[in-house]
Amino acid sequence: MRKYGFSSSILLSLCARLILGVIFIYASIDKILHPENFAKAVYNYQILPHLFINPIAIVLPWLELILGVFLVLGLFREGSVGLVTLLLLVFLGAMAFNLARGLDIDCGCFGTGIGASGVHMGWYLLRDALFLVPALYLFFNTFPQRRWRQA
Repeated sequence: MRKYGFSSSILLSLCARLILGVIFIYASIDKILHPENFAKAVYNYQILPHLFINPIAIVLPWLELILGVFLVLGLFREGSVGLVTLLLLVFLGAMAFNLARGLDIDCGCFGTGIGASGVHMGWYLLRDALFLVPALYLFFNTFPQRRWRQA
């Protein structure tokens, strides 16, 4: 598919960047506007020491916003793709950990409305695993295999 100078991998990378970027931007907005509610969502995970809950609730949404903008604009590609992939893996790990412990909490991913959303944590886990697909595609296309062999 080399019509108009675009290859299919360039187009697929662009789509993956735009999708993930918009998702991260959208996910950050409500958390930035309501940090106290997001702090409650972070607390409900029962993973972090209390000392880290408020700083995470303030910094993480801004990091998501900045990374989302970087992905959409194609800026700092290696860093933004690497951090987005790492964040998604951390989010998946936290949700899987709570699911294994029997905690069925609201993930706090897109909205900070605390309370029962009626959605089982397993669905959040599946959704975020689907988000990981374009992230991994970008990761392995941003960091080609030859770099891994040289290390």
